[in-house]
Amino acid sequence: MQVLAAVWSFIQNQILGMKWLSSVVYSVLNALGLDMNTRVGGVIHFFVYDLAKIFLLLSVLIFVISYVQSYFPPERTKKIVGRSHGIWANILAALLGTVTPFCSCSSIPLFIGFTNAGLPVGVTFSFLISSPLVDLGSLVLLMSIFGLRVAVMYVVIGVLLAVVGGTLIEAFGMDKHVYSFVKDTKAADIDSPSLTVADRLIFARDQVRDIVHRVGRYVVIGVAIGAVIHNVIPATWISSILGRKNSGAVILATLVGVPIYGDIFGSIPVAESLFAKGAGLGTVLSFMMAVTALSLPSMVMLSKVVKPKLLVLFIAIVTGGIMVVGYIFNALQAVLI
Repeated sequence: MQVLAAVWSFIQNQILGMKWLSSVVYSVLNALGLDMNTRVGGVIHFFVYDLAKIFLLLSVLIFVISYVQSYFPPERTKKIVGRSHGIWANILAALLGTVTPFCSCSSIPLFIGFTNAGLPVGVTFSFLISSPLVDLGSLVLLMSIFGLRVAVMYVVIGVLLAVVGGTLIEAFGMDKHVYSFVKDTKAADIDSPSLTVADRLIFARDQVRDIVHRVGRYVVIGVAIGAVIHNVIPATWISSILGRKNSGAVILATLVGVPIYGDIFGSIPVAESLFAKGAGLGTVLSFMMAVTALSLPSMVMLSKVVKPKLLVLFIAIVTGGIMVVGYIFNALQAVLI
């Protein structure tokens, strides 16, 4: 057991957490004459190290995920989900969402494709919730910061939230609240051609380039904010506002996160810094979930394809679910960390 613990510690700290990279960055900045004991030095070290770590992990993860995803093009995915019925279809849609590394805005075109292919609206919403909220990349990045138990529990609860959300939307009979042009559009029934290994590798490479370009600015902004929080803002401020003793912290973090447009990879460094300064685990995870699942631009896009009643119900279900998740994680923080 001690050997396994040592091996896992090495994996988490040196491979996922890249502590070696932190030491390298520290040495380079120190050699350049930067005093690492100052706030400016701390901000620059955090920024350079976290930025390099996230982009390295992100590139590798997207490449692997995209290679796997090449076996599940949209038409095939729709056919797979279409074979299931009831809650099993919601579960399958939520699980398929975990292998699509998209932000919420990017998921909406696939949501439209699922809907005009005839899939129930509740099933498409399970996919829409899961896709930006939970993916294999976020699992690895969360694991590198918060540990295996927190990362796995986050993914499990995220999938559960997607399943419950889609099931409730279906139970309320919301199919009629999707605009008719979405359903009336004829879906192309085209099978993707067989791809060679070389084709899949090229596809994965192109996906890395496209997704890193798309989310890069949010990662940079998130890391910059995280660096300032980590090295400038007093811990007492964060702890008093977002600490577990503040019963309204989860609600505040969720409501603050909703209007922000970002990606889970950009919100993780902010969550990491807030947690290090004393914010509750559930509070920072609620912030992350709200940013990725309920960003204002994605809600504007969604409002063009669903009617107000369905949009409000979706926001209410996801917001309420995120808050419940936050309180659960805060209650279990001592056990998980």
